[in-house]
Amino acid sequence: MKPARMLRLASTGFLCAIFLAGLFAGGITHYSYATQFRELPNAAPSASHFFGTDGLGRDLFARVIYGTRVSLLLAPAAALLSTLIAGVLGAFAGLAGGWCEKAVLAAADLGMALPLLFVLLALRAFLPLDLDPILSVVATFVLLGFLGWPSSLRVVWAASRDLRNSEFILLAKATGCPPLRILLRHILPNLRPVLFAQFWIAIPVYVLTEATLSMLGLGVMEPLPSWGNLLRGLEDFSVVSANPWRTCPLILLILVVISFQLILPRQEEIA
Repeated sequence: MKPARMLRLASTGFLCAIFLAGLFAGGITHYSYATQFRELPNAAPSASHFFGTDGLGRDLFARVIYGTRVSLLLAPAAALLSTLIAGVLGAFAGLAGGWCEKAVLAAADLGMALPLLFVLLALRAFLPLDLDPILSVVATFVLLGFLGWPSSLRVVWAASRDLRNSEFILLAKATGCPPLRILLRHILPNLRPVLFAQFWIAIPVYVLTEATLSMLGLGVMEPLPSWGNLLRGLEDFSVVSANPWRTCPLILLILVVISFQLILPRQEEIA
């Protein structure tokens, strides 16, 4: 077996294991992510606390597992939303042409000209800082989904434009097939490989974006854990040097992002 294939299989297995751990977090650890052991702040790893505890005495392993559920299960939802928006708008622009195409592309160019992180920070600033944790999760990933589509749109548009003058599209038009049916039954199904590639690329981007927002205190709010607010515990170098196990969320985040890149669909697979 080729080394590249072995790496992809290992990365796929690792990501599946992480997904399942986040999905069934309650069955893996019997501690809640918010339970405090006040007598054990910054405790070392032990049989009772595999990754030790944080500064408030909360079990770090439980918080990492529950944080995985938030970061790694909702990032695909945001990626799916942005990919659907890019797919519909890109397919419509490629099929319609003319001023509709120019308007959609201009909107995408405007969206790409504005740095995504700065726009997210500005929009998040309108929301109260003491937002309910569940609402903070929903708000973070909905904003990611609605603002992340421009980066995928031009790829989808280019593929859709290539299909516009294909024989089966011209035949559908000649038989009187309405534009909406052509879009839904002919264009979008043929764009599935491109849409899947854009969806897969967006997941690690949104994982990292959420981590950045939460590290700044503008993403997922405490006490609900996510990889981002878990990384806020690394700000104090003296604490980290004395408790190196606190870097577990960072190591997990790096491994997950690398795994997504290793199993990214290759060009010949999406062509």
